[in-house]
Amino acid sequence: MAKPIVAIVGRPNVGKSTLFNKIVGRRISIVDDIPGITRDRIYEEAEWLNKKFTIIDTGGIEPESKDPILTQMRRQAEIAIETAHVIIFLVDIKDGMTASDKDVADMLQKSGKPVVLACNKVDNVGEPPLELYEFYNLGLGEPMPISSIHGLGIGDLLDEVAKYFPDAEEEEYEEDIIKVAVIGKPNVGKSSLINKVLGEERVIVSDIPGTTRDAVDTYFERNGSKYIFIDTAGMRKKSRISEAIERYSVIRSLTAVERSDVCIIMIDATEGVTEQDTKIAGFAHESGKASIIAVNKWDAIEKDDKTMNVYRQNIMEKLSFMTYAPIVFISAKTGQRVGKLFELIDYVSNQHATRISTGMLNDIINEAVAKAQPPSDKGKRLKIFYITQASVKPPTFIIFVNDRELMHFSYERYLENQIRNAFGLEGTPIRFIIRERSKE
Repeated sequence: MAKPIVAIVGRPNVGKSTLFNKIVGRRISIVDDIPGITRDRIYEEAEWLNKKFTIIDTGGIEPESKDPILTQMRRQAEIAIETAHVIIFLVDIKDGMTASDKDVADMLQKSGKPVVLACNKVDNVGEPPLELYEFYNLGLGEPMPISSIHGLGIGDLLDEVAKYFPDAEEEEYEEDIIKVAVIGKPNVGKSSLINKVLGEERVIVSDIPGTTRDAVDTYFERNGSKYIFIDTAGMRKKSRISEAIERYSVIRSLTAVERSDVCIIMIDATEGVTEQDTKIAGFAHESGKASIIAVNKWDAIEKDDKTMNVYRQNIMEKLSFMTYAPIVFISAKTGQRVGKLFELIDYVSNQHATRISTGMLNDIINEAVAKAQPPSDKGKRLKIFYITQASVKPPTFIIFVNDRELMHFSYERYLENQIRNAFGLEGTPIRFIIRERSKE
């Protein structure tokens, strides 16, 4: 089951980003930022009462300067309405209820999505101020007094939000079905690819309503294998979100990535790897999903015998955090190499679920340590006692050491490369958990 998605909506300067940071700051585990994929981050994983969820901050979405504030709010609300399971509508008690607040409230009511109304900048404990009651006029129920800067009322707010999280049993597919998310920028050819696959294969097809309310999961079989394709495109014509907001289409990929086993990251061959592609690929990587990079519209490129290699090298430089992902050059329009995708989906799915025995792992690590001595600091050297695999999807390994602080990122990357050289693991990220253990 994918993590629920919570969006924070509100006009500028009501404290959305402060609230986002306060909620994210409650996470137990901190994931290191990877250069190039976390800039302008507007989403993050958070946890409350042992329930993990993805939170979206719409505060980073700024229209062109000529656009009025009301248009900006509408765009933010449209994106949030499309994607979120629950919406936190943030208003400012010091400004009082504005016409813009009322306009967004009307949109949220029509959406049918659960909305929790939070009244920010109530900075004192005790009885809520009388100004709070004005916000009942928004028609969204009881306004909850909070202070995002001081952290007051945040726990009560998250308690209320968590009531609307979908049940874990909401979506269950058979274990042998591979769930594939087709993700990428708008107009990169996601729907064309799925239509080409279905049209050529002449397979069993049935539409299954997805949990995102506006997406459709497509089930089909091929050569005895079962797949669910999760399409993130073609479902938003009625919202008419302007091109200025397309760079935030990563939000639309969140749910699909969370629910998938394998991500097909589509790149437009005529444009190359853009910053938006980097963000979308980065989310698949951080989510620990098996991934394939599909360069679409390859038929539109003038080529010589070096073009493919040059293009491949460029992708590996731009997506340097994802060099494990196989690259395939396709045309959804002509069907070129579309069949190859299925071989890669099956392959990376198996790699994603690979389990390696403790004995074999330790043989490789001992050999790696003998070839390149672990780092040291102030006369103290890192000692690796042993390694074992904790889980799959993605393969996750626990390394027991004498001092966690001595495990440099570069040496961790070296160990990862040694494991990949020995066992393959192509198409899947690898996770390391570093734990301290006494010599005994």
